[in-house]
Amino acid sequence: MTETDTPRQAAMFVGPFLTAKRAARIAFAASALLVAACQSIVPKGTGPTTPSGPAQPTGPDIGPGLPTDTARNRVALLVPMSGPNAGVGQSIANATTLALLDTKADKVRITTYDTNLGAAAAASRALADGNKLILGPLLADDARAVGPIAARASVPVISFSNDVSVAGNGVYLMGYNPNQSIERVVTFARGKGLSRFGALVPRGTYGERSGTALLRAVEQAGGTVVSMQTFDRTPASITAAVKKLQGSSSYDALLIADSGRVAIQVAPIVRKNGGASARLLGTELWNTESALAASPAMRGAWFASVSDGLYRQLATKYRTRYGNAPFRLSSLGYDAVLLTVRIARDWKPGTAFPTARLRDNGGFSGIDGAFRFDRNGVAERALEVSEVGAGAFSVADPAPRGFGE
Repeated sequence: MTETDTPRQAAMFVGPFLTAKRAARIAFAASALLVAACQSIVPKGTGPTTPSGPAQPTGPDIGPGLPTDTARNRVALLVPMSGPNAGVGQSIANATTLALLDTKADKVRITTYDTNLGAAAAASRALADGNKLILGPLLADDARAVGPIAARASVPVISFSNDVSVAGNGVYLMGYNPNQSIERVVTFARGKGLSRFGALVPRGTYGERSGTALLRAVEQAGGTVVSMQTFDRTPASITAAVKKLQGSSSYDALLIADSGRVAIQVAPIVRKNGGASARLLGTELWNTESALAASPAMRGAWFASVSDGLYRQLATKYRTRYGNAPFRLSSLGYDAVLLTVRIARDWKPGTAFPTARLRDNGGFSGIDGAFRFDRNGVAERALEVSEVGAGAFSVADPAPRGFGE
Protein backbone atom coordinates (compact mmCIF):
# COMPACT_ATOMS: atom_id res chain seq x y z
CA MET A 1 0.00 0.00 0.00
CA THR A 2 1.43 3.38 -0.95
CA GLU A 3 0.17 6.88 -0.43
CA THR A 4 0.40 9.93 -2.65
CA ASP A 5 0.69 13.41 -1.14
CA THR A 6 0.32 16.73 -2.97
CA PRO A 7 3.26 19.06 -2.14
CA ARG A 8 3.15 22.73 -3.06
CA GLN A 9 6.32 22.18 -5.10
CA ALA A 10 4.14 20.34 -7.59
CA ALA A 11 3.85 23.53 -9.63
CA MET A 12 7.22 22.89 -11.21
CA PHE A 13 5.76 19.84 -13.01
CA VAL A 14 2.79 21.62 -14.55
CA GLY A 15 4.51 23.09 -17.61
CA PRO A 16 2.54 23.69 -20.79
CA PHE A 17 0.09 20.84 -20.21
CA LEU A 18 -2.26 22.80 -17.99
CA THR A 19 -2.66 25.46 -20.65
CA ALA A 20 -3.79 22.81 -23.11
CA LYS A 21 -5.99 21.17 -20.54
CA ARG A 22 -7.72 24.40 -19.61
CA ALA A 23 -8.43 24.92 -23.26
CA ALA A 24 -9.81 21.39 -23.43
CA ARG A 25 -12.17 22.08 -20.54
CA ILE A 26 -13.56 25.05 -22.34
CA ALA A 27 -13.81 23.20 -25.62
CA PHE A 28 -15.44 20.10 -24.13
CA ALA A 29 -17.62 21.71 -21.46
CA ALA A 30 -16.34 19.91 -18.84
CA SER A 31 -6.89 1.37 -24.84
CA ALA A 32 -5.40 -5.62 -26.47
CA LEU A 33 -8.90 -7.06 -26.43
CA LEU A 34 -11.79 -7.45 -24.05
CA VAL A 35 -11.41 -11.21 -23.71
CA ALA A 36 -14.13 -12.85 -21.67
CA ALA A 37 -15.09 -10.36 -18.99
CA CYS A 38 -11.88 -9.75 -17.09
CA GLN A 39 -9.49 -7.91 -19.36
CA SER A 40 -9.35 -4.26 -20.26
CA ILE A 41 -8.80 -2.55 -23.60
CA VAL A 42 -5.60 -0.62 -24.20
CA PRO A 43 -6.26 2.06 -26.83
CA LYS A 44 -4.07 4.54 -28.69
CA GLY A 45 -0.36 4.84 -28.07
CA THR A 46 1.19 1.56 -27.06
CA GLY A 47 3.11 1.35 -23.82
CA PRO A 48 5.59 -1.32 -22.78
CA THR A 49 4.19 -4.84 -22.93
CA THR A 50 6.00 -5.80 -19.74
CA PRO A 51 7.07 -3.70 -16.77
CA SER A 52 10.23 -1.78 -17.62
CA GLY A 53 12.59 -2.04 -14.67
CA PRO A 54 11.53 -1.85 -11.05
CA ALA A 55 8.21 -0.28 -10.18
CA GLN A 56 8.34 3.44 -9.51
CA PRO A 57 7.06 4.26 -6.03
CA THR A 58 4.13 6.66 -5.82
CA GLY A 59 4.72 7.69 -2.24
CA PRO A 60 6.10 6.58 1.13
CA ASP A 61 5.25 3.20 2.57
CA ILE A 62 2.45 3.26 5.08
CA GLY A 63 2.34 1.05 8.11
CA PRO A 64 -0.73 -0.55 9.64
CA GLY A 65 -3.67 1.83 9.47
CA LEU A 66 -3.60 5.39 8.19
CA PRO A 67 -3.11 8.63 10.08
CA THR A 68 -6.17 10.74 10.73
CA ASP A 69 -6.58 13.45 8.11
CA THR A 70 -9.28 16.05 8.65
CA ALA A 71 -8.13 18.35 5.85
CA ARG A 72 -8.25 15.98 2.89
CA ASN A 73 -10.66 13.47 1.41
CA ARG A 74 -9.37 9.92 1.44
CA VAL A 75 -9.56 8.13 -1.90
CA ALA A 76 -8.40 4.56 -2.56
CA LEU A 77 -6.76 3.49 -5.81
CA LEU A 78 -7.17 -0.25 -6.40
CA VAL A 79 -4.85 -1.50 -9.16
CA PRO A 80 -2.43 -4.41 -9.65
CA MET A 81 0.99 -3.33 -8.35
CA SER A 82 2.48 -6.81 -8.64
CA GLY A 83 1.92 -9.80 -10.90
CA PRO A 84 1.38 -9.89 -14.68
CA ASN A 85 -0.57 -6.60 -14.85
CA ALA A 86 1.77 -4.62 -12.61
CA GLY A 87 3.00 -2.47 -15.50
CA VAL A 88 -0.50 -1.24 -16.26
CA GLY A 89 -1.29 -0.71 -12.60
CA GLN A 90 1.90 1.25 -12.02
CA SER A 91 1.19 3.45 -15.05
CA ILE A 92 -2.26 4.26 -13.68
CA ALA A 93 -0.88 4.96 -10.21
CA ASN A 94 1.83 7.23 -11.61
CA ALA A 95 -0.74 9.08 -13.69
CA THR A 96 -2.86 9.75 -10.61
CA THR A 97 0.19 11.33 -9.02
CA LEU A 98 0.71 13.53 -12.07
CA ALA A 99 -2.92 14.62 -11.94
CA LEU A 100 -2.62 15.63 -8.30
CA LEU A 101 0.55 17.56 -9.08
CA ASP A 102 -0.91 19.26 -12.14
CA THR A 103 -4.05 20.36 -10.33
CA LYS A 104 -2.20 21.23 -7.12
CA ALA A 105 -5.02 19.52 -5.31
CA ASP A 106 -4.93 20.04 -1.56
CA LYS A 107 -8.19 18.33 -0.57
CA VAL A 108 -7.49 14.81 -1.85
CA ARG A 109 -5.16 12.09 -0.60
CA ILE A 110 -4.88 8.92 -2.68
CA THR A 111 -3.70 5.62 -1.22
CA THR A 112 -2.83 2.73 -3.53
CA TYR A 113 -3.82 -0.87 -2.74
CA ASP A 114 -2.50 -3.89 -4.68
CA THR A 115 -5.39 -5.92 -6.14
CA ASN A 116 -3.02 -8.68 -7.24
CA LEU A 117 -2.94 -9.72 -3.58
CA GLY A 118 -6.73 -10.04 -3.65
CA ALA A 119 -9.21 -7.42 -4.79
CA ALA A 120 -11.72 -8.14 -2.05
CA ALA A 121 -9.04 -7.91 0.63
CA ALA A 122 -7.76 -4.67 -0.90
CA ALA A 123 -11.24 -3.16 -0.86
CA SER A 124 -11.84 -4.21 2.74
CA ARG A 125 -8.53 -2.69 3.79
CA ALA A 126 -9.30 0.52 1.91
CA LEU A 127 -12.68 0.86 3.62
CA ALA A 128 -11.20 0.09 7.03
CA ASP A 129 -8.70 2.87 6.41
CA GLY A 130 -11.52 5.34 5.96
CA ASN A 131 -11.52 5.86 2.20
CA LYS A 132 -14.81 7.28 0.92
CA LEU A 133 -14.25 6.68 -2.81
CA ILE A 134 -12.60 3.83 -4.73
CA LEU A 135 -10.86 4.40 -8.07
CA GLY A 136 -10.37 1.08 -9.85
CA PRO A 137 -10.06 -1.84 -9.96
CA LEU A 138 -8.75 -2.53 -13.43
CA LEU A 139 -10.21 -5.95 -14.22
CA ALA A 140 -13.89 -6.79 -14.40
CA ASP A 141 -13.59 -9.85 -12.15
CA ASP A 142 -11.98 -7.65 -9.52
CA ALA A 143 -14.77 -5.10 -9.92
CA ARG A 144 -17.32 -7.85 -9.33
CA ALA A 145 -15.55 -8.73 -6.08
CA VAL A 146 -15.13 -5.15 -4.92
CA GLY A 147 -18.58 -3.81 -5.82
CA PRO A 148 -20.69 -5.56 -3.15
CA ILE A 149 -18.12 -4.85 -0.42
CA ALA A 150 -18.06 -1.16 -1.27
CA ALA A 151 -21.85 -1.02 -1.62
CA ARG A 152 -22.34 -2.26 1.95
CA ALA A 153 -20.27 0.73 3.08
CA SER A 154 -22.08 3.10 0.67
CA VAL A 155 -18.77 3.88 -1.06
CA PRO A 156 -18.92 4.29 -4.86
CA VAL A 157 -16.48 2.50 -7.17
CA ILE A 158 -15.17 4.08 -10.37
CA SER A 159 -13.66 1.10 -12.18
CA PHE A 160 -11.30 1.17 -15.16
CA SER A 161 -12.94 -1.93 -16.65
CA ASN A 162 -14.95 -1.80 -19.88
CA ASP A 163 -17.22 -4.77 -19.15
CA VAL A 164 -20.69 -3.24 -18.90
CA SER A 165 -22.00 -6.31 -17.08
CA VAL A 166 -20.32 -5.15 -13.86
CA ALA A 167 -21.79 -1.63 -13.90
CA GLY A 168 -24.53 -0.60 -11.51
CA ASN A 169 -25.19 -0.86 -7.77
CA GLY A 170 -22.57 1.75 -7.04
CA VAL A 171 -20.03 0.63 -9.67
CA TYR A 172 -19.26 3.11 -12.44
CA LEU A 173 -17.15 2.23 -15.49
CA MET A 174 -14.58 4.51 -17.12
CA GLY A 175 -13.21 1.91 -19.55
CA TYR A 176 -13.46 2.37 -23.32
CA ASN A 177 -16.68 0.75 -24.51
CA PRO A 178 -16.50 -1.07 -27.88
CA ASN A 179 -20.25 -0.64 -28.39
CA GLN A 180 -19.85 3.12 -28.47
CA SER A 181 -16.94 2.88 -30.91
CA ILE A 182 -18.97 0.73 -33.30
CA GLU A 183 -22.01 2.98 -33.08
CA ARG A 184 -19.89 6.05 -33.79
CA VAL A 185 -18.11 4.65 -36.85
CA VAL A 186 -21.32 3.11 -38.27
CA THR A 187 -23.18 6.40 -37.91
CA PHE A 188 -20.32 8.22 -39.61
CA ALA A 189 -20.19 5.69 -42.47
CA ARG A 190 -23.95 5.87 -42.94
CA GLY A 191 -23.68 9.63 -43.15
CA LYS A 192 -21.19 9.20 -45.97
CA GLY A 193 -23.72 7.21 -48.00
CA LEU A 194 -22.74 3.65 -47.08
CA SER A 195 -25.75 1.46 -46.38
CA ARG A 196 -24.86 -2.23 -46.81
CA PHE A 197 -22.72 -3.51 -43.95
CA GLY A 198 -20.84 -6.76 -43.57
CA ALA A 199 -18.94 -7.91 -40.50
CA LEU A 200 -16.13 -10.25 -39.52
CA VAL A 201 -16.16 -10.94 -35.78
CA PRO A 202 -13.90 -13.22 -33.74
CA ARG A 203 -15.43 -16.05 -31.78
CA GLY A 204 -15.73 -15.24 -28.11
CA THR A 205 -17.19 -12.57 -25.86
CA TYR A 206 -15.73 -9.56 -27.61
CA GLY A 207 -16.92 -10.78 -31.01
CA GLU A 208 -20.42 -11.56 -29.71
CA ARG A 209 -20.79 -8.13 -28.17
CA SER A 210 -19.36 -6.41 -31.22
CA GLY A 211 -21.76 -8.25 -33.51
CA THR A 212 -24.74 -7.26 -31.38
CA ALA A 213 -23.53 -3.67 -31.28
CA LEU A 214 -23.22 -3.60 -35.07
CA LEU A 215 -26.73 -4.92 -35.61
CA ARG A 216 -28.19 -2.28 -33.33
CA ALA A 217 -26.09 0.55 -34.73
CA VAL A 218 -26.89 -0.27 -38.36
CA GLU A 219 -30.60 -0.57 -37.60
CA GLN A 220 -30.60 2.80 -35.83
CA ALA A 221 -28.68 4.39 -38.71
CA GLY A 222 -31.11 3.06 -41.32
CA GLY A 223 -28.74 0.64 -43.02
CA THR A 224 -28.71 -3.12 -43.60
CA VAL A 225 -26.40 -5.85 -42.30
CA VAL A 226 -26.08 -8.16 -45.30
CA SER A 227 -23.74 -10.72 -43.74
CA MET A 228 -21.85 -11.42 -40.52
CA GLN A 229 -19.23 -14.16 -40.30
CA THR A 230 -17.20 -15.46 -37.34
CA PHE A 231 -13.60 -16.66 -37.33
CA ASP A 232 -11.04 -18.00 -34.83
CA ARG A 233 -7.98 -16.00 -36.00
CA THR A 234 -6.26 -18.84 -37.86
CA PRO A 235 -5.39 -18.14 -41.51
CA ALA A 236 -7.70 -20.90 -42.73
CA SER A 237 -10.60 -19.68 -40.61
CA ILE A 238 -10.14 -16.07 -41.72
CA THR A 239 -10.06 -17.05 -45.37
CA ALA A 240 -13.14 -19.24 -45.02
CA ALA A 241 -15.06 -16.45 -43.28
CA VAL A 242 -14.16 -13.91 -45.97
CA LYS A 243 -15.28 -16.27 -48.74
CA LYS A 244 -18.58 -16.91 -46.97
CA LEU A 245 -18.99 -13.18 -46.73
CA GLN A 246 -18.35 -12.85 -50.44
CA GLY A 247 -20.80 -15.56 -51.35
CA SER A 248 -23.66 -14.25 -49.23
CA SER A 249 -24.15 -10.73 -50.55
CA SER A 250 -22.37 -7.58 -51.62
CA TYR A 251 -21.40 -4.96 -49.05
CA ASP A 252 -20.00 -1.44 -49.26
CA ALA A 253 -18.71 -1.29 -45.67
CA LEU A 254 -17.08 -4.08 -43.66
CA LEU A 255 -16.50 -4.08 -39.91
CA ILE A 256 -13.46 -6.08 -38.79
CA ALA A 257 -14.18 -6.32 -35.07
CA ASP A 258 -10.72 -7.30 -33.89
CA SER A 259 -7.34 -5.82 -33.14
CA GLY A 260 -5.36 -3.81 -35.64
CA ARG A 261 -2.87 -6.65 -35.93
CA VAL A 262 -5.61 -9.05 -37.01
CA ALA A 263 -7.12 -6.45 -39.34
CA ILE A 264 -3.79 -6.20 -41.17
CA GLN A 265 -3.97 -9.95 -41.83
CA VAL A 266 -7.60 -9.86 -42.87
CA ALA A 267 -7.61 -6.83 -45.17
CA PRO A 268 -5.58 -8.29 -48.10
CA ILE A 269 -7.81 -11.38 -48.13
CA VAL A 270 -10.89 -9.17 -48.22
CA ARG A 271 -9.47 -7.09 -51.06
CA LYS A 272 -8.87 -10.22 -53.15
CA ASN A 273 -12.22 -11.85 -52.40
CA GLY A 274 -15.06 -9.51 -53.19
CA GLY A 275 -14.19 -6.50 -51.03
CA ALA A 276 -11.83 -4.59 -53.28
CA SER A 277 -13.76 -1.35 -52.99
CA ALA A 278 -15.40 -1.81 -49.58
CA ARG A 279 -14.72 0.71 -46.84
CA LEU A 280 -13.13 -1.12 -43.90
CA LEU A 281 -14.34 -0.19 -40.43
CA GLY A 282 -12.72 -0.93 -37.11
CA THR A 283 -13.22 -0.59 -33.37
CA GLU A 284 -11.29 1.23 -30.66
CA LEU A 285 -8.81 -1.68 -30.68
CA TRP A 286 -7.24 -0.33 -33.86
CA ASN A 287 -5.85 2.74 -32.21
CA THR A 288 -2.99 0.80 -30.60
CA GLU A 289 -1.66 -0.42 -33.95
CA SER A 290 0.39 2.16 -35.83
CA ALA A 291 1.35 -0.53 -38.38
CA LEU A 292 -2.13 -0.16 -39.88
CA ALA A 293 -0.88 2.89 -41.75
CA ALA A 294 1.86 0.83 -43.41
CA SER A 295 -0.62 -1.57 -45.02
CA PRO A 296 -1.87 -0.55 -48.48
CA ALA A 297 -4.94 -2.75 -48.00
CA MET A 298 -5.97 -0.65 -45.00
CA ARG A 299 -5.90 2.73 -46.76
CA GLY A 300 -9.07 4.71 -46.20
CA ALA A 301 -10.29 2.55 -43.30
CA TRP A 302 -12.20 4.28 -40.49
CA PHE A 303 -12.33 3.60 -36.77
CA ALA A 304 -13.65 5.52 -33.77
CA SER A 305 -11.81 6.09 -30.50
CA VAL A 306 -10.88 8.70 -27.92
CA SER A 307 -8.66 11.51 -29.17
CA ASP A 308 -4.91 11.33 -28.63
CA GLY A 309 -4.17 15.06 -28.64
CA LEU A 310 -3.85 15.68 -24.90
CA TYR A 311 -2.66 12.13 -24.19
CA ARG A 312 0.53 12.78 -26.15
CA GLN A 313 1.31 15.68 -23.82
CA LEU A 314 0.63 13.52 -20.78
CA ALA A 315 2.88 10.76 -22.16
CA THR A 316 5.71 13.27 -22.65
CA LYS A 317 5.40 14.50 -19.08
CA TYR A 318 5.18 10.92 -17.82
CA ARG A 319 8.40 9.91 -19.60
CA THR A 320 10.18 12.97 -18.23
CA ARG A 321 9.19 12.18 -14.65
CA TYR A 322 9.30 8.36 -14.62
CA GLY A 323 11.80 7.53 -17.35
CA ASN A 324 9.62 5.18 -19.37
CA ALA A 325 6.52 5.17 -21.54
CA PRO A 326 3.10 4.87 -19.92
CA PHE A 327 0.43 2.40 -20.88
CA ARG A 328 -2.42 4.08 -22.73
CA LEU A 329 -4.81 3.20 -19.91
CA SER A 330 -2.89 5.60 -17.67
CA SER A 331 -5.17 8.38 -18.88
CA LEU A 332 -8.09 6.70 -17.10
CA GLY A 333 -6.28 7.18 -13.80
CA TYR A 334 -5.47 10.77 -14.63
CA ASP A 335 -9.04 11.59 -15.64
CA ALA A 336 -10.48 9.82 -12.59
CA VAL A 337 -8.45 12.17 -10.42
CA LEU A 338 -9.59 15.22 -12.40
CA LEU A 339 -13.18 14.13 -11.79
CA THR A 340 -12.48 13.59 -8.08
CA VAL A 341 -10.74 16.93 -7.66
CA ARG A 342 -13.58 18.74 -9.36
CA ILE A 343 -16.16 17.17 -7.05
CA ALA A 344 -13.90 17.59 -4.00
CA ARG A 345 -14.34 21.36 -4.19
CA ASP A 346 -17.70 20.85 -2.47
CA TRP A 347 -16.91 17.59 -0.65
CA LYS A 348 -16.28 18.04 3.06
CA PRO A 349 -13.45 15.78 4.30
CA GLY A 350 -14.69 12.89 6.38
CA THR A 351 -18.16 12.89 4.85
CA ALA A 352 -19.61 10.48 2.30
CA PHE A 353 -18.67 11.04 -1.33
CA PRO A 354 -21.44 13.01 -3.10
CA THR A 355 -22.29 10.24 -5.56
CA ALA A 356 -25.10 12.23 -7.14
CA ARG A 357 -22.45 14.48 -8.66
CA LEU A 358 -21.38 11.64 -10.93
CA ARG A 359 -24.73 12.04 -12.70
CA ASP A 360 -23.84 15.53 -13.93
CA ASN A 361 -25.43 15.60 -17.39
CA GLY A 362 -22.94 18.23 -18.49
CA GLY A 363 -20.29 15.60 -18.02
CA PHE A 364 -16.60 15.90 -17.30
CA SER A 365 -13.53 16.43 -19.42
CA GLY A 366 -9.96 15.25 -19.34
CA ILE A 367 -7.15 13.67 -21.30
CA ASP A 368 -9.60 11.51 -23.26
CA GLY A 369 -12.07 14.31 -23.95
CA ALA A 370 -15.64 14.70 -22.76
CA PHE A 371 -17.43 11.91 -20.91
CA ARG A 372 -20.41 11.39 -18.65
CA PHE A 373 -21.96 8.43 -16.86
CA ASP A 374 -25.24 7.12 -18.22
CA ARG A 375 -28.06 5.80 -16.04
CA ASN A 376 -26.34 2.39 -15.90
CA GLY A 377 -23.07 3.89 -14.67
CA VAL A 378 -21.17 3.40 -17.95
CA ALA A 379 -19.02 6.24 -19.26
CA GLU A 380 -20.45 7.70 -22.44
CA ARG A 381 -17.60 9.25 -24.42
CA ALA A 382 -17.25 11.82 -27.16
CA LEU A 383 -15.29 9.89 -29.81
CA GLU A 384 -13.48 10.98 -32.94
CA VAL A 385 -13.33 9.04 -36.21
CA SER A 386 -9.84 8.42 -37.57
CA GLU A 387 -8.90 7.47 -41.12
CA VAL A 388 -5.95 5.23 -41.96
CA GLY A 389 -3.69 6.95 -44.46
CA ALA A 390 -0.30 6.25 -46.01
CA GLY A 391 1.99 6.17 -42.99
CA ALA A 392 -0.29 7.95 -40.53
CA PHE A 393 -3.79 8.39 -39.16
CA SER A 394 -5.81 11.52 -39.76
CA VAL A 395 -8.97 12.83 -38.14
CA ALA A 396 -11.93 12.17 -40.41
CA ASP A 397 -14.48 13.56 -37.96
CA PRO A 398 -13.48 15.33 -34.71
CA ALA A 399 -14.95 14.32 -31.39
CA PRO A 400 -17.91 16.47 -30.33
CA ARG A 401 -17.01 19.18 -27.83
CA GLY A 402 -19.74 18.05 -25.49
CA PHE A 403 -23.01 16.20 -25.34
CA GLY A 404 -25.24 18.91 -26.74
CA GLU A 405 -23.81 18.53 -30.24
